[in-house]
Amino acid sequence: MSELYTRHQAVLPDWLALYYREPLELTHGEGRHVWAADGTKYLDFFGGILTTMTAHALPEVTKAVAEQAGRIIHSSTLYLDRPMVELAERIAALSGIPDARVFFTTSGTEANDAALLLATAYRRSNQILALRNSYHGRSFSAVGITGNRGWSPTSLSPLQTLYVHGGVRTRGPYAELSDAAFIDACTADLEDLLGQTRGGAAALIAEPVQGVGGFTSPPDGLFAAFREVLKRHGILWISDEVQTGWGRTGDHFWGWQAHAGNGPPDLITFAKGIGNGMSVGGVVARAEIMNCLDANSISTFGGSPVTMAAGLANLTHLLERDLQGNARRVGGLLIERLRAAAARVPAVREVRGRGLMIGIELVRPGTDEADPDAAAAVLEAAREGGLLIGKGGAYNTSVLRIAPPLSLTVAEAEQGAAILEDALRAL
Repeated sequence: MSELYTRHQAVLPDWLALYYREPLELTHGEGRHVWAADGTKYLDFFGGILTTMTAHALPEVTKAVAEQAGRIIHSSTLYLDRPMVELAERIAALSGIPDARVFFTTSGTEANDAALLLATAYRRSNQILALRNSYHGRSFSAVGITGNRGWSPTSLSPLQTLYVHGGVRTRGPYAELSDAAFIDACTADLEDLLGQTRGGAAALIAEPVQGVGGFTSPPDGLFAAFREVLKRHGILWISDEVQTGWGRTGDHFWGWQAHAGNGPPDLITFAKGIGNGMSVGGVVARAEIMNCLDANSISTFGGSPVTMAAGLANLTHLLERDLQGNARRVGGLLIERLRAAAARVPAVREVRGRGLMIGIELVRPGTDEADPDAAAAVLEAAREGGLLIGKGGAYNTSVLRIAPPLSLTVAEAEQGAAILEDALRAL
């Protein structure tokens, strides 16, 4: 046990999760690689939980942060903030939401919390529709709408949460249906649920691809079908893009665009990748929704000059180099390589995902039973091979989560796939 781990245990909560039997201290990174305190170099396929989205030590971002820090680090939203206005203008234009307004926070949890405040105030209702197996953050309200037992430490909540089907395609009562029949069944479930509630729900919040839930997703078009029902009832749609935004799925810039048949969401929440490691989150909403609050508010640290400068530099880099296209091309190669490797491993139930957002679900061979011990073993074996990945999946953590920086090269994808293949075969 390292000296730092001993100190960690003495002063930090027991429930603060750490990866690996011997937890890592990462000291620096460059590109798609990081180094541990003992000098070991790793290929990073998790990016600080999908947060180092572009690259470690990206020169444009580090330069922007240093230059802004040399001028002024903090002012709060009580003063005009040029980097905040400039980043808000770009995000509003990219969001697809008409007459959009942007409110910046410091995290995805806080972004979802703000979206819930807006939706419930606008609709005068504390009823929220959420998907089973979902994860939306660790605040009191966000935990209250999280449909994943492993990340929900309390059943107490200021909200009444109603859970609908749709987030997991290959498990549950509708798993054997065709995509079209699956969408019909989930939509009928939503209609039935709304028919049994008192009053009108405020909003449906949903991740286009469930992150902590194990990179599961519905068929394209599900939320467009939901949207027809929601519109009839006046219910808002919040798309939680904390993990799916900025082109990570390759096919689309936002995850909601796979379900665009009935227009954009009413609200989008974002965080993680936009700051490339800096604490940036936020909400985009139509002006009438964003402006519905009738009390003053500020954000002490949301939209700080330094984090906004980082976000601007990172977004510019991402767009100019078409990293969404790179996620589509290299991610497509990576997922096919992993599917070929997994075909020879009985413990692999499914390799799924899109772009550079890939999940490998592990089960006990010959059954459909999740195997968290196998996932933990592969995590350790991949580390031994020089690769860092993540875990997730329902309450039993049996899915390997693979989400490298969007600048991943073909050679690095091949290298990571080879390490993962060896780790899987070691089962």
